Amino acid sequence: MAITKVWLDETTDECISCGSCADVAPMVFEVPDKMIVIEGVDFSLYEDEIKEAVDICPTSVIKYESE
Repeated sequence: MAITKVWLDETTDECISCGSCADVAPMVFEVPDKMIVIEGVDFSLYEDEIKEAVDICPTSVIKYESE
């Protein structure tokens, strides 16, 4: 199942801009002020890194969708 969408979901908590996601997946995430997902990325190439970023996010605000 390929990851098709990645986003920041702050409905229950806020991004604290720790940069952990960008440390493990700099080709997918940037943290200028808050985490952003880089546009145009083929998420299927970085599935392991995205899942690791989700797992280590201290506020659990990174979400993804797979098909």
